[in-house]
Amino acid sequence: MRATLLLIGIAALSSVAFAAADAGLSKQFIFPLQEKHVHASSVVELPNGDLLAVWFHGSGERTADDVLLQGARLRRGATEWSDVFVMADVPDFPDCNPVLWIDEEERLWLFWVVVLANRWENSLLKYRRATEYLEDGPPHWDWQDVIHLRPGEDFPEQLAEGFRELAYPEPMWAEYAHPYTRMLIEASRDKLKRQIGWMTRNQPLQLDSGRILLPLYSDGFNISLMAYSDDGGERWHTSAPIVGLGPIQPSIAQRTDGSLVAFFRDSGPQPKRIHRAESTDDGETWTLTRNTDLPNPSASVEVKTLADGRWILIYNDTESGRHSLAVALSEDEGDTWPIMRHLHQTPEGEGRFSYPSIIQTRDGTIHATYTHQTAPGNTIVHASFAPGWVAGE
Repeated sequence: MRATLLLIGIAALSSVAFAAADAGLSKQFIFPLQEKHVHASSVVELPNGDLLAVWFHGSGERTADDVLLQGARLRRGATEWSDVFVMADVPDFPDCNPVLWIDEEERLWLFWVVVLANRWENSLLKYRRATEYLEDGPPHWDWQDVIHLRPGEDFPEQLAEGFRELAYPEPMWAEYAHPYTRMLIEASRDKLKRQIGWMTRNQPLQLDSGRILLPLYSDGFNISLMAYSDDGGERWHTSAPIVGLGPIQPSIAQRTDGSLVAFFRDSGPQPKRIHRAESTDDGETWTLTRNTDLPNPSASVEVKTLADGRWILIYNDTESGRHSLAVALSEDEGDTWPIMRHLHQTPEGEGRFSYPSIIQTRDGTIHATYTHQTAPGNTIVHASFAPGWVAGE
């Protein structure tokens, strides 16, 4: 009991310190510091102005069968988040990587993966949907299902063509150790491997046409693709593979000319940089991913378009370690990011602050949630600020 009270006290003091440390930036713990692993949050604004957040919680990640999805609400005008509640739990299987999103019909979606046999590459992509979600506690889910994906027979050749164009040097070879790209191409010929293991991380984007793009990635293939639906999420199709040297966990934004830009976590070789790819056909095919100038320590990023047309990117601005979390602004639709400010920064080894989710609410405020892991305990942080704070205005 004394330990619990101590952790609550630490959480309260830290929340006050966050708010006082930087004028224009407010930060608070969604729940008190605790020992369990909490990670991969997502946040949305509800039609009434409330915020709803979700994350996974348990003894670990894919190897911990007690992992489930938790959530909390921040009522509009309130200063404290609600008590934590369960958002989804498939008993005895890890539930991971939740994503919240509200479509143009104001339906609330929860996407996530259920990990089979404790292996990321076996993950099953699921969703829940709700039309009643404004009351206290968890939403009243109307529907739940598995999203079945079927990358076509041309997937292996599309993957091979991308690797040929990349021309990645793989000089070493042996009969017992085939080149990396060759092993991936061979694996892609297996129909089951193509159809499972696609995982969520960042929020969907709905185009003017009504098409929904759901960004997905595979730890099995170490690449990404987009699932897309033209009928409100009833049926899902897959884009061509988005090929590069470890581009995973895509986040997408749309230019004013209608083309799309995706930014990726770097799960490949040095130098560690955020990857980028583009699409001019509503997400069905993509360029190869290429490194940007932005560092990435193999950690999740997210991009959003602000009401004034600028883009905002939230990311760990290091090549190793997740001890520094930053936000940056672009005035040229993601080509350059000259304005940057830190949301959280400590010496390396003193904490990890990562896997962010970012939105702009109707009042113009930017809200972000992210994982906070330190020696005293773990939680999810909610940060809020005006766009001008990033530029020091």
